[in-house]
Amino acid sequence: MWDRFEFIYTPKHGSWLNMAEIELNVLSAQCLSRRMDSLEQVTTAVAAWQADRNNRDAKIHWRFTTKDARVKLLRLYPTEQT
Repeated sequence: MWDRFEFIYTPKHGSWLNMAEIELNVLSAQCLSRRMDSLEQVTTAVAAWQADRNNRDAKIHWRFTTKDARVKLLRLYPTEQT
C-alpha cells in the first residue's frame, strides 16, 4: 500500500503551512479574542473578518529573502556556480 503514496519534502520555512498558520494567528488576534456565546456568532464574526480581509487584499509579506536563505540554509539553497 505504501507504494501508492509519493512523499515530497516540503520545507517548513516559506511553505503553505506557514501561510496558513500566519492567517490563523491573525484571525485569532483580530476576531476570536473575545468571548462568543454561540456557534452562530463565531460563524458571523469569522465571515465578516474574512470579507474585510479579502476586501483589503491582505497579503503575507515575506521578509526571508533568497539571499538570507543562501546564508542560513546553505545546504538547501546552494549558491549558483558561475
